[in-house]
Amino acid sequence: MRQAREKGQIPRSRELNTLLMMIFSAAGLLFLGRQMIEGMYRVFDIGFKPSRESVFDTEYALVHLGQAVFEAFSAIAPFLLLTAIVALVAPALVGGWGFSAESLSFKFERLDPIKGIKRVFGWQGLMELVKAFAKFVLVLIAVSVTLWFFVGDVLGLANESVEQGIAHAGEIILWVFLFACSGLALIAIADVPFQLWNHAKQLRMTHQEIKDEFKDTEGKPEVKRKVREAQMQMARRRMMADVPKADVIITNPTHFAVALKYDPKTMAAPVVLAKGADLIAAEIRRVAVENKVPLMSSPALARSIYHTTEIGAEVPAGLYRAVAMVLAYVFQTKQKRPFYSPRPMSMPNVPIPEDLRRDAPPDGAARSEQH
Repeated sequence: MRQAREKGQIPRSRELNTLLMMIFSAAGLLFLGRQMIEGMYRVFDIGFKPSRESVFDTEYALVHLGQAVFEAFSAIAPFLLLTAIVALVAPALVGGWGFSAESLSFKFERLDPIKGIKRVFGWQGLMELVKAFAKFVLVLIAVSVTLWFFVGDVLGLANESVEQGIAHAGEIILWVFLFACSGLALIAIADVPFQLWNHAKQLRMTHQEIKDEFKDTEGKPEVKRKVREAQMQMARRRMMADVPKADVIITNPTHFAVALKYDPKTMAAPVVLAKGADLIAAEIRRVAVENKVPLMSSPALARSIYHTTEIGAEVPAGLYRAVAMVLAYVFQTKQKRPFYSPRPMSMPNVPIPEDLRRDAPPDGAARSEQH
């Protein structure tokens, strides 16, 4: 709907505009008619009652023409202002105001005769034809009935004075306007909901347009997949870069690997620097071996940390004791045996709460979690 408004495609009811123009024009004649007639009197006086001296004045014609134009404009200016305001306000009642430079631009498809023929002979063209015929019939009936009712007054205008005849004719014209508006009102009452429905129908999207819009807003699936893959690769590289900083790598020993770091001066609890399953776990172990980071085999603890703690987060409080035992064992081993062994050291059973324990999956079960 926003794009349609930007293109200048908004609902409009010409029948409502015509109806309001006629109603307010009739009201303008009712309230401003006397002023307009008096102004016309003054114009006639200027044009048809010149003095003898002014006739022989060479500058008379131009001066009196300016006076006549000024008097005529002054007489009809309020009526023109009223109709101008109605012409601006009436379209805003259905669809609001809108200005679009795109609708003014030249488009070659508008010159396509085939599309033009489709518009003329399509159902919209048929609807416009029906409206035009109905409007003609209703207005004809309304005007005919009005003139038949005032036929005596119309024929009697010839026997009245000029002033009285003009005023009486204005009254008859006013009634003709009002009765013609009654016929147009029926057309406008049916046309306004039809234009709103037709506008909404034209804005309905096809299945292909819905797919294209979804791609524009959400992104194409293949592009999103490549973006996710790139993000995962970047995150994996950052994670692997943190593995050498770890104090210990807790393994499953083959399916899971978790890298822990603990600095009592800056950390309240051990932090997970990296974790992974299957191929990523193997990559973590490889980087750890290359950088001589101790490997500790504790399947239950590795699974528990892997499933309960995200990268960069502290281990749960329920695992403090188990992780402390592992770190203490690693630190003591380093002090007793300063040389490094690439083989995972076995850790005695460590206490893991039941709510944090993650049992090993059955043999052959697929693990889809990759980090």
